Amino acid sequence: MRKVREVLRLKHTLGMSLRQISEATGVGKTVVGEYVRRAGVIGITWPVPEQIDDAELDRRLFPVPGETGPPRPAIDWRKIHEEMKRRSVTLVLLWEEYRAEQTDGYGYSRFCDLYGEWRKTISATMRQAHPAGEKLFVDYAGDTVPVLDQTTNAERPAHIFVAALGASNYTYAEARWSEGLADWISAHVNTFTAIGGVPKAVVCDNLRAGVTKPSRYEPGINRTYQDLAEHYGFAVLPARVRKPRDKAKVEVAVQIVQRFVLARLRNRRFFSLVELNAAIRECVSDLNAKVMRKIGKSRAELLEAIERPALDALPAEPYRYAEWRKCLVAPDYHVEVDKHYYSVPSRLIRETVEARITETTVEILHKGSRIASHARSQVPHRHTTITEHMPSAHRRYAEWTPARMMSAAAKIGPATTALVEAIMKAKPHPEQGFRACLGILRLEKSYGAQRLEAACRRGNDIGATSYGSVASILRHGLDKAYAQDKAPDGEPIRHANIRGRGYYH
Repeated sequence: MRKVREVLRLKHTLGMSLRQISEATGVGKTVVGEYVRRAGVIGITWPVPEQIDDAELDRRLFPVPGETGPPRPAIDWRKIHEEMKRRSVTLVLLWEEYRAEQTDGYGYSRFCDLYGEWRKTISATMRQAHPAGEKLFVDYAGDTVPVLDQTTNAERPAHIFVAALGASNYTYAEARWSEGLADWISAHVNTFTAIGGVPKAVVCDNLRAGVTKPSRYEPGINRTYQDLAEHYGFAVLPARVRKPRDKAKVEVAVQIVQRFVLARLRNRRFFSLVELNAAIRECVSDLNAKVMRKIGKSRAELLEAIERPALDALPAEPYRYAEWRKCLVAPDYHVEVDKHYYSVPSRLIRETVEARITETTVEILHKGSRIASHARSQVPHRHTTITEHMPSAHRRYAEWTPARMMSAAAKIGPATTALVEAIMKAKPHPEQGFRACLGILRLEKSYGAQRLEAACRRGNDIGATSYGSVASILRHGLDKAYAQDKAPDGEPIRHANIRGRGYYH
């Protein structure tokens, strides 16, 4: 309109030709003539009356076709906006339905323009349009809430997880002790339960619990977070780095939670996370029930009407939290998880495997295939071993038990049994003495059972209860003094010089 006003001034005040006006304003000669013609038709010269502003001048010079007729019935733009949130609904379809009811209604182009102008008047919380059931936006609030420990009288900050659905703006909030992986995953599970379904995608910030490698093109998703996404069937869409508009929904939701939830709780003292979450649920419920001024409906109503029917169903079982770790198989075919050692097939020695760790189990995977599964143990520095994972030689050794060891020693003699028992009792665990006991029993092949029994008798007498001591006794022949090779007793010797036992009675 500034150009139009300049054209009218130059024409009516200075009397310049159309060509001169075109050169002075940079507007084409034909367009200049059209401006002058249109102004003359409606009786506007120079100066333009003060009551005619740019908007009114534009409406008079360039009226929209059809607007000069009788006024058309008002359109319920709230209803149009609500319908636009439904999956696969377009403005073309809504315009066709509108024209079916109003045969002399607006054309499609004007219909779109009027809807666009109405959308500009909506509050910031509803400015973006998202199809129902498409996206859930998640983040942590910047503010924390102190929780008092009555035992130590110390305050511990609770972090506030916030989630908002794209179409309905339905908001969920929950207090967690940290922003770590376990709390991040648990908050998602509770969110899906609260909204009663699963969206097609979750838009998150580049929090380390969710994104291991921030990237605009190929972000790295935490393996546990990806596992959660596969279980529920949604896609993870990390926001671009330093692009808060990518998750504007939850940015606004965080502000609303801080103002209408945390601000209401600022003067209350909480002594447990359970108590705090109960108060948060009450405030968030009020927030979702509040009618939005421009939309005319509450978040809870929109959730039931348009969002929940479009959400995917929850899986039969909720997700069980599991951590993933990369482990190197040690030469003893075990991997370490939280200071406990779990076996894998011995063929994978020095290979890199993945451990999926839940509260009750430890699963070992190699190249995507599960190769071992163990019950999780909390006992540190101990081994959990499956017999099938062991090499054949180790397997034979593992089949020994204290009872079997004592039985094998008894076949040689009582001294050997006593020595084996003494070795196993000297160890914190009998199994720790198996290697020495097996070594002693194998000496029978080299020296025979009789000599081994004699060596064990000597070892018991002098306190030399070890494999090395018994082997040394046999090697140096020190067992001969303890040998019992005497001939069996025969018939008593009868002789005149022998008094016999009757003599002494």
